[in-house]
Amino acid sequence: MGRERRPWAAAAVLLVVSCVAAAAPPQQHKHARISGDAAGVLDDNPVGKLKVFVYEMPRKYNQMLLAKDSRCLHHMFAAEIFMHQFLLASAVRTLDPEEADWFYTPVYTTCDLTPQGFPLPFRAPRIMRSAIKYVATTWPYWNRTEGANHFFLTPHDFGACFHYQEERAMERGILPLLRRATLVQTFGQRNHVCLQDGSITIPPYANPHKMQAHLINPGTPRSIFVYFRGLFYDMGNDPEGGYYARGARASVWENFKDNPLFDISTEHPSTYYEDMQRAIFCLCPLGWAPWSPRLVEAVVFGCIPVIIADDIVLPFADAIPWEEISVFVAERDVPRLDSILTSIPLEDILRKQRLLAGASVKQALLFHQPARPGDAFDQVLNGLARKLPHGKGVFLKPGEKVLDWDAGLESDLKPW
Repeated sequence: MGRERRPWAAAAVLLVVSCVAAAAPPQQHKHARISGDAAGVLDDNPVGKLKVFVYEMPRKYNQMLLAKDSRCLHHMFAAEIFMHQFLLASAVRTLDPEEADWFYTPVYTTCDLTPQGFPLPFRAPRIMRSAIKYVATTWPYWNRTEGANHFFLTPHDFGACFHYQEERAMERGILPLLRRATLVQTFGQRNHVCLQDGSITIPPYANPHKMQAHLINPGTPRSIFVYFRGLFYDMGNDPEGGYYARGARASVWENFKDNPLFDISTEHPSTYYEDMQRAIFCLCPLGWAPWSPRLVEAVVFGCIPVIIADDIVLPFADAIPWEEISVFVAERDVPRLDSILTSIPLEDILRKQRLLAGASVKQALLFHQPARPGDAFDQVLNGLARKLPHGKGVFLKPGEKVLDWDAGLESDLKPW
């Protein structure tokens, strides 16, 4: 960062680090047993609990989009691609749709990218709507429930609202044809029009192999107190500077850019992953959406996530003890962030670090290739299994209709 640390601040950081290192011998401590339902969920084996039929779609809905722009294999929305690959080879897959508990439509709505690598928000709903129309006219299963026994991956910033700006996302709302389906999505915020009841919140995609390649010696001292790399303002999309991140990131910068306890910058160094492993706290503020891959990266690297996103719904909250491994700071309290973090008792820091060291917590947030027991794929299957059996009310009478195919923004009704 090129800033001088005040001697008292550096000493305070090193004191905490040396105590942490002394109190937590590497490799010997095992993750404390998570109490309650979470323990059972992490030990669950969803295979045998449900059967999933994977629709065979024309290549234009998935493989051609991927071939057109391979960047979507590496961005934070890539779960929709890897979930498809996983299900094709999974033991939960059935080739007999009549015995299926769930139906899955593999459509890569985040693979149609701008030159800058962002999903085109005006194309995504058209792609999804076209895919649903194809499913409904090719097989009889959609029409029996109008999607109530179907699930879709919608890993956009605001899920099935298909936009990265909250105001525009709320204006659009969830694509009407998805209102009876189960949405598997990264977005989660309580009491929000873009979060549908019964949705399964998943983590954003972070490349497990890339993170594995950057692991450092677990005994390395954590000499950084607070770490963050990323935007504080998004002047390109929010020129007035107050809407992006609801002002929380701007407040972090304005209040702590000169604080020696805070190693924060817009720069993204090649040592980013190594630096996270040298930090005690990693800031995970909202951006355009409440979440970002930093949340996954912080957990994987044992850096205590400092979650700044009011009303966030966290991924797999029944399987991961978020309250125990994280620090939650209200957006309005960002100016007091230094006093909040420095007042956390050392024993609480140690306990959070021990829990973060548990392999099962890290595993649950990662989409491994090939899949591993208890990873994010398994957590999605567990979420689907817990929603079974489907109630009789999801099945419609012959000719009965609930969804309106002509509902939604006029621009979303254009053909794709």
